[in-house]
Amino acid sequence: MTAHDGGTRPPQHLADLDIPARRAWMTEIGEKPMRAIQLSHHYFSHLTRDPEAMTDLPAADRGRLSAIVLPELAIPRERRVADAGATIKELLILIGGARIETVLMAYPDRVTVCVSTQAGCGMGCPFCATGQAGLVRNLTAGEIVEQVWRAARVAREGELAGGAARLSNVVFMGMGEPLANYEATVRALRAIAAEPPAGLGISARNLTVSTCGIVPGMERLAGEGMPVRLAISLHAPDDELRDTLVPVNKRFPVANVLDAARAYTEASGRRISIEYALIRDINDQEWRADLLARLLMERGQNWAHVNPIPLNDTPGTRWTASTPHTSAAFVERLRAAGIVTTIRETRGADIDGACGQLAAKEWKEHG
Repeated sequence: MTAHDGGTRPPQHLADLDIPARRAWMTEIGEKPMRAIQLSHHYFSHLTRDPEAMTDLPAADRGRLSAIVLPELAIPRERRVADAGATIKELLILIGGARIETVLMAYPDRVTVCVSTQAGCGMGCPFCATGQAGLVRNLTAGEIVEQVWRAARVAREGELAGGAARLSNVVFMGMGEPLANYEATVRALRAIAAEPPAGLGISARNLTVSTCGIVPGMERLAGEGMPVRLAISLHAPDDELRDTLVPVNKRFPVANVLDAARAYTEASGRRISIEYALIRDINDQEWRADLLARLLMERGQNWAHVNPIPLNDTPGTRWTASTPHTSAAFVERLRAAGIVTTIRETRGADIDGACGQLAAKEWKEHG
């Protein structure tokens, strides 16, 4: 594996395929189709790729089959723990040397993992550590699922505060723009939601896909028939500012994004989450809260939930978090207008918790 070739593609993995394709793969390599189900049970049901645990396979074939269909796609490079053990952030190295991050978080009522869909990101949002790094490559469905699989193992083994637990929620809010890697994202969603042995069996209603507003992708996702939640990284209600904060807004302006989001709600029956990073003296003015509320109310009531996020400061940029007083005033204006609004709890601020910070630091230190 070369250290700098982030564009190298990984080998095919069981998680890239549905059950019929897995059966066909077994036939192609001279195995019985039933081996696909056996291997799927080990990976998805038992969360293992250890050949020694595969006692239902011929002993002479276990290591070879595991190596072929269950290659390790993401190798842990660094782990950081915060919030009294309730947050674990991992830096993972992909085949070819690209770096990604995952964050596993324990809450009183759920265990959530935040996963990456791209190594780096091509959207260019200036306040985002990942956006500063640029896009290295898209991840495969197998690489996305592997992140969730690893998190499920960590939770099961009791490595989070609170002891052994079942992974219950997955948010596609890590590195990258999921809808710019549409096919792999959707294949991964289906594999995560499918019941074992087809997949990990995490309810589609507990899966969230975040997008900065790729309207064609939002429209396609609405037609997939999966009740996943959609989160829109809006960050500004006016095109003049959003053109700067989220450059893709020049292609898909605010009105188009909100119209597509409203249509997604109609198709899926799920309320949209509007993500809004509060940046001091940039987008935190009360008039912008009023404008955001008006734009949402013009499209109906109770179809969107606004999630203001205290900005996780990124070293080397001029962007800083809004003051608590300003944040509270922004939230109060939204609530006064009838918009359901909740400030998101921040996690891992002391461990380079913002998306892309740890990977960016790794590139800077080690190349």
